[in-house]
Amino acid sequence: MLDTLLTALTDLMSVQHLSFMMLGILVGLVIGVLPALGGIAGMSLLIPFIYGMDKVSALAMLIGLVATVPTGDTYTSVLIGVPGAAGSQATILDGFPLAKRGQAARALSAAFTGSALGGIFGAFVLTAFVLVAKPVILAFGAGELFMLGILGLSVVGVLAGKSVARGIASAGLGLIAGAVGAAPATGEFRLDLGIEYLNDGIPLVIIGLGMFALPELTDLMRRNRPIASTTSTLGSGWLQGVKDTFIHWFLVLRCSVIGTICGVIPGVGGGVVDWIAYGHAVQSARDKSEFGKGDIRGVLASETSNNSLQGGALLPTILFGIPGSGSTAIFLGGMVLLGIQPGPSMVTTDLHLTYTIAWTLTLASVIGAALCFLLAYPISRLTYVPFNLLAPAVISIVCFAAFQVRQSLTDLVLLFVLGLFGLFMRRFGWPRAAFLVGFVLSPQIENYLYQAVQFYDWNFVTRPGVLIIGALSVVSLWAATRGRISETGEMTGATHKKDGSAAAAALNERTPQIAFALLVLAIFAYALITCSQLNFLGAVFPTTTAAVMLVFSAYLLVTLTFGGARHPSSFDQELEGEHVGDPGVGSVWAPVLWFALLFGLAGLFGFIIAMALFIPAFLLTRTSIGLLPSLMYGALAVGLMVFAGYMLVLDFPSGLLQSLVELPWPLR
Repeated sequence: MLDTLLTALTDLMSVQHLSFMMLGILVGLVIGVLPALGGIAGMSLLIPFIYGMDKVSALAMLIGLVATVPTGDTYTSVLIGVPGAAGSQATILDGFPLAKRGQAARALSAAFTGSALGGIFGAFVLTAFVLVAKPVILAFGAGELFMLGILGLSVVGVLAGKSVARGIASAGLGLIAGAVGAAPATGEFRLDLGIEYLNDGIPLVIIGLGMFALPELTDLMRRNRPIASTTSTLGSGWLQGVKDTFIHWFLVLRCSVIGTICGVIPGVGGGVVDWIAYGHAVQSARDKSEFGKGDIRGVLASETSNNSLQGGALLPTILFGIPGSGSTAIFLGGMVLLGIQPGPSMVTTDLHLTYTIAWTLTLASVIGAALCFLLAYPISRLTYVPFNLLAPAVISIVCFAAFQVRQSLTDLVLLFVLGLFGLFMRRFGWPRAAFLVGFVLSPQIENYLYQAVQFYDWNFVTRPGVLIIGALSVVSLWAATRGRISETGEMTGATHKKDGSAAAAALNERTPQIAFALLVLAIFAYALITCSQLNFLGAVFPTTTAAVMLVFSAYLLVTLTFGGARHPSSFDQELEGEHVGDPGVGSVWAPVLWFALLFGLAGLFGFIIAMALFIPAFLLTRTSIGLLPSLMYGALAVGLMVFAGYMLVLDFPSGLLQSLVELPWPLR
């Protein structure tokens, strides 16, 4: 044990480890400042760079980002009232009123200090649990691990969305997407549509960027205005914010516990942890009069919990291979790419890596919070830059990360297709986090099922551990169907009177939702029909998944058609979302057309020439900065991209022109 601890400490304090951790921290701060992108998009951007890296260095970079994004997203929540990510929504309730009263510095200071303490607590729990978890983890066989995956899916699929059917169907879509390519047991190709690119499956990076980054970028671009509509000063109170944190130390401790527990339970995670902690802060306070008006306790509760969440979410991710959140799902995929197998090995042969991860999380939480203090003023200025000025640079980074996967133009095509699919999932309330977790868990669940059947035949389902975990899965599904709240704020059991003309109008409004549900139903039907022709071991997982999901998607289709506009299954962002009634928000299709233009130009001229044409055209059309600044912006972006490609020995995707004319390297 002592040798293991010394090895972990040596890895932690090496210059290389600290350098990559700092890189991850800086990327996390940038991602955190940009509203709505969050840890999933950030992790997806970093994954391509870990290929061929040393395990410890790669983990340092990923953990640096995981630890810092929840801290960096505080800026927009406090300064402009826009959540930087799902876990900072409750911060707005008191952080933004404090900023409007000239106490932004106090709110930010308390948030950063609470974030550091929450991150340290989560890392402490992760370290402590490893000491006692070894015998428990080693008692799990393939059957138990398979059922743990099912439990994780049942929790994620339900808790990630407001409609049970939508949540489970989203997780099922992820399972089917994860089954694309060669079957692990037989090597047969499945669900590849006859496209050679898909023989190796869908890349995780493309899933993360397509399902999360592109839809959020589209939403920001359609607003066509600065991220912040007003300017304000940070004011004073930096020291007071630190004092507030320690004055309310017991609240910070309780909310750290809440965050860690929410992190351990897959699917609860970032979307609700801040609200749970905020609700606890309100309920436990003697004087509740200032909550929602600028009470520092509201900021502390939200920010402490969403940072302690990370340590809790890493527990099931590392020790059982079940991601506790969307960002840890990407982290899990990164571990697999590095050749690290989550599960029993993390408390035996790779125990030093587990300790390195935990201690890196502690160090990154402290350094990230310190950097947030130091960079508060310059970063706060970024929130007042019109997003259309930032969009070309962000789009370039997303595309650059995407085509590093296989260095093929098909990377960009798949990115666009998945981006469209993610856009519709976002619009109709299909939980994309459930899709992502299903995708990441898919190969593991199938492998564990294959091993369990080989070792025990189907008798593995009678093992005590399997039965207990299976019962927990059923209970979680049952509990989730009771007392759920729809997007309209009503209980799922509510009934509504039907009016003929109103019902007809409502049905017409739900036509896009119905069409999307039909598409999902068709995907499951296609998977069932095509995979049923494979050998048993190659077919059992996708056909079983598709058959079960056909039931849920068919139920969803029926409720959308006959359940009424106010049924919990019905939700349309364009009719009920945040932009309704806002005249400053444009059509969702304008940004989509810009993405289509970029990818079309890349197909014709190659990616570098496409970016050189796209960036000035975008800036001249969507902003008022003029021709010369647009050309300079484009030249700088393309130059940096070419330099990065040179350093990474990367060939950029070529287009039709490349097949006709031999171009020099930078234009290839």
